[in-house]
Amino acid sequence: MALLPILRRTATLGALAGAGLASYAAWEARQYTLRRVDVPLLPPGHAPLKVLHLSDIHLAPDQRAKQQWLRGLADLEPDLVVDTGDNLAHARSVPLVTDALGALLDVPGAYVLGSNDYYSPGMRNPLRYLLPDDGRRNTRTPQLPWPELKARFDAAGWLDLTNGFGSLTVKGTSIAFAGVDDPHLEYDDLPRVAGPADPAADVRLAVTHAPYLRVLDQFARDGYDAIIAGHTHGGQVCLPGGRALTTNCDLDPARARGLHRHPAGSSPGDTGSSWLHVSAGLGTNPYVRFRVACRPEATLLTFVART
Repeated sequence: MALLPILRRTATLGALAGAGLASYAAWEARQYTLRRVDVPLLPPGHAPLKVLHLSDIHLAPDQRAKQQWLRGLADLEPDLVVDTGDNLAHARSVPLVTDALGALLDVPGAYVLGSNDYYSPGMRNPLRYLLPDDGRRNTRTPQLPWPELKARFDAAGWLDLTNGFGSLTVKGTSIAFAGVDDPHLEYDDLPRVAGPADPAADVRLAVTHAPYLRVLDQFARDGYDAIIAGHTHGGQVCLPGGRALTTNCDLDPARARGLHRHPAGSSPGDTGSSWLHVSAGLGTNPYVRFRVACRPEATLLTFVART
């Protein structure tokens, strides 16, 4: 009979520990962080370019602190904005997203959409983030107003890279873009964008929401200097030190966020390899607002000259 009180105390301690972790995870999900990363990909002699990478905002109407933090990013005065999708989390979020972006919409930009721009999020068990997601969505899942979001981005002059190409000249630097629709939903049309990147451009950038290997491999083979992606949430629930357990795609967890090379293990000077930047993003599913050892982020990429 002496065992029963011990079991009760153990259960109580376990419940308290679980509640404490949940409270911490909910707090961390609101600790918006700006990362700064230098990427040496400009031709010698070119002045640096500041590129703001936004991803996985997952904005809901009640997230006023996130909206305010986003507005402050305009103070960085970036030269270019790249948005890698999953901006929405609610049917009323489009005007909130564009209002929060504010003056950033006056900056040259490029974008692709993600699955949570197309489909409304639903309630899910947090543990499912540790399990594979094949990307399939129930056809009865309500769609979000993604055409309105695209119309607002297009009206701002941002390049729509949905299975397509584009080009910009920013501070005298010519940039050739290619992009795909969300590979997580298998909306990407790689044959449509396959082929050598423009050799006449100073910089060649590829953009995708989800960093699936088939997409990364194609863009690296085609000679893009850098590939910019989101989707992974950096693992969202990580081990201490930020070690991701999952990427929600076939990218290895060691590259769930941050700047790496693709193919993995390539040295910066290797022919046929690209820089890969994966953003851990700013949001979560609105029903599971947890992050552990993986703070929400935007990244200011500074493109600098190769040495």
